[in-house]
Amino acid sequence: MKFTNTAMVLFDLDGTLVNSIPDLAYCVDEMMRQVGLPPPGQEQVARWVGNGVERLVKRALTSDFSAEPAAPLFEQALALFLELYAVNHSRNSRLYPEAKATLEWLRVREIHLACVTNKAARFTLPLLAHLGIASCFGLVLSGDSLPAKKPDPLPLLRAAEFFQVKPDRCLMVGDSVNDVQAARAAGFPVVAVSYGYNHGLDIRSAEPDAVIDSLGDLPALLAGS
Repeated sequence: MKFTNTAMVLFDLDGTLVNSIPDLAYCVDEMMRQVGLPPPGQEQVARWVGNGVERLVKRALTSDFSAEPAAPLFEQALALFLELYAVNHSRNSRLYPEAKATLEWLRVREIHLACVTNKAARFTLPLLAHLGIASCFGLVLSGDSLPAKKPDPLPLLRAAEFFQVKPDRCLMVGDSVNDVQAARAAGFPVVAVSYGYNHGLDIRSAEPDAVIDSLGDLPALLAGS
């Protein structure tokens, strides 16, 4: 499938542009040790990522996808995680192969670029700067930038409004069902990467418009745009 009329591309961050699991897992594991609970490790943390820090902490504390821990424990653990992640958000996080080259390819062709993530702004902006891609984006919307975050379509629609681009000329690129659901609700086409987190599930089951194994495959889908 080709997306030759694309005027704006929105990128998810964690699991799409950046492998942030090493830093997230380190912080979760250390948080758990400090509250006296066993650390879950990278593989499990990778399944829990994608709905913001608060939900990640709750999943770690309960070993459950949607359960609620006791409020005092959650507040203690969340404060610990935020303190840890503030100084470890980019220590071992790395861009996926071809990520920067693809962003530059799009910029040269004057396609509007935005980053739309559920990560809080205080972590998103330093991470983008540390990885050397902050200047690629004309707009960055974090999980706390607006009243709602993905899978709500609000961040996607706000980006389209910002760049004055109609939804059918926008493209969402992400790794999870949240990205696909947000794109569908906003009326955006959506391309998913196969290597992301998506709670351990194959992203093909979410039925995006296309699946790619590398961000380096994206330009071929946009040929002629």
